Amino acid sequence: MDDELELLITAVVAAEGADQARAACRGLRARVGGRVVETADCSDEDPGCWSVTISVRPGERAGSTAAAALTRSIRSFLRSLDPGFATSRVACEPPTAWTVVDDPDLVAPLVPGGERLLVEAWTGARWLPAGGDFAAGGARPGRTNHTDHTVYSDHVDDTGDAHDSDDWSEPEPVDDGSGPRLRLWVDVVAEREAGAEWQARAVASRITREARLTGVARHTTAIRVGFDLGRVDGDPGQVVATAVATLGGTGWTPPERTERAVVAGWRTPSPPPSGISAVELAADATAPVPR
Repeated sequence: MDDELELLITAVVAAEGADQARAACRGLRARVGGRVVETADCSDEDPGCWSVTISVRPGERAGSTAAAALTRSIRSFLRSLDPGFATSRVACEPPTAWTVVDDPDLVAPLVPGGERLLVEAWTGARWLPAGGDFAAGGARPGRTNHTDHTVYSDHVDDTGDAHDSDDWSEPEPVDDGSGPRLRLWVDVVAEREAGAEWQARAVASRITREARLTGVARHTTAIRVGFDLGRVDGDPGQVVATAVATLGGTGWTPPERTERAVVAGWRTPSPPPSGISAVELAADATAPVPR
């Protein structure tokens, strides 16, 4: 099992475009000895802002105490930036730990125009589970023009029973296009819902940066996190196949067409002590009802 640590440092910076955002982070990248793996327009959430993610391999391994190693790697990194960062609270849910520094006065000297920093530590295959059938598929893709809303509530959980719709939010459908709506469910073995949601969002972000959280439900062996990934053009089967290819890895079930959706899934051979245990993708098999 690959227990090498990786740090991901995401800076949110006021910029007029991707080139300006990367230029603002050039000094930080040189200082930490990392490489840029993603630049994304986040102006929908923060007008006039871009995010730049830098990957750093500190050359450390988690060993038998993953939680301690993950937390320690973030704290050591923060201290190396400036003593003022050391007061940031670090949350940990192996295989990841994270903190957000939301203090422009601290961030701006490192990144001109910087608003805040997100620092993540991961073990194994980055955003995907180490030791499972998934394989790391490289850097996260950039933004896509997806929108939001609505989710099925009748998918099957890890016990084989239909999911109770009371556990899930059901936003009102919005006629935002004619293409199929893509949905994602991620099962995460974790103690806290926040940790499960964090890991599930990392998977969703490989497909789109505009995933909408639709529900979190605790089951016997895992916490299930659901997302609406928006409408996309194309046949539902091809939409699911493309999303599977984007996530990468082996062990996926072939896309299967049901009455309502085209579905594909992935599951670990045995439940891990922590981390992602299953992923399910679905695209509507029917067009939205016109208003």
